[in-house]
Amino acid sequence: MSDAQHIDRVVEVASHPSAAARSRLAASWRRSFEHHGLDPGQKAGVQRVTVEALTERRERSEAMLRVAAPKLDALFQLVGGSGCGVLLTDADGVVLDLRTAGSDLATFDAWGLTPGSDWSEASEGTNGIGTCIAEGRRVIIHRDEHFHTRNTGMSCMDAPIFGPEGELIGALDVSSARADQTEAFNHLIAAMVAQTARQIETDNFRAAFSGARIIVANTDDSEAATLLAVDRDDLLLGATRGARKAFRLNSSGPIKSVPASDLFGRDDGPTGFEKAERAAVNRALSRADGNVSQAARMLGIGRATLYRRMKRLGLGGNPD
Repeated sequence: MSDAQHIDRVVEVASHPSAAARSRLAASWRRSFEHHGLDPGQKAGVQRVTVEALTERRERSEAMLRVAAPKLDALFQLVGGSGCGVLLTDADGVVLDLRTAGSDLATFDAWGLTPGSDWSEASEGTNGIGTCIAEGRRVIIHRDEHFHTRNTGMSCMDAPIFGPEGELIGALDVSSARADQTEAFNHLIAAMVAQTARQIETDNFRAAFSGARIIVANTDDSEAATLLAVDRDDLLLGATRGARKAFRLNSSGPIKSVPASDLFGRDDGPTGFEKAERAAVNRALSRADGNVSQAARMLGIGRATLYRRMKRLGLGGNPD
């Protein structure tokens, strides 16, 4: 498809009154064209923040960057050999970190895929990073699905990263400008990106609640990090985005401190948490040879709390 054909196609789709209802891609093109006032044929390169502004953004995202660094390295080991680069952005779509082969660095710099580049949808229109952030979901933007004609040589696979309070804190991106990269290969990479983003989110949550007991759910949503943080009295301290959705808690911000057992007991809640709790209690009782006081110490909760939990779960233990 020529540049002129791409421009005509984007303008036609984005200008249609029912664009938002036709597909998510059409809705993004319409946002780019109507809401952000972008021109698909615009030739100017990607906007970049100053060195000082990038330093400030990296400082604000220090916790995420520290947790993410080894995960970025591991993901790059898997995809770097095929000419892909791994990028981490903040919640505004500004690139904070990059992993790419030395031989590909000039190419990525020419495409604007370097730290400090602004890939928000407001700046670049439909693209992997910006659209992932705008919609809060994993996306694949393959070549001519991009809004700007100058970006149609790229394929981008992205997943959002949510913070300890359920807020969007960044996006993980794998991008490639290889002409022979297929959509099937994109889907394979996208699965790895989603898994890595989930690992970053999980480790970031654990670090934020390092003194708490973490309960991990067994749910049908394999893409969501579903964890709860509770204190020694079994009171809820925090929950990941996935847990907030599963238990119908507020989507972001501080959480009301309620007994975790109140959440587990909901008839409409997922059974995975109760299974995880039962397994944890059984393990502690087994290691303590059924001694409830010893098992409670292992779990970091009071004996009375453990007795209540055991009664609800239908478990028994040896008298102290």
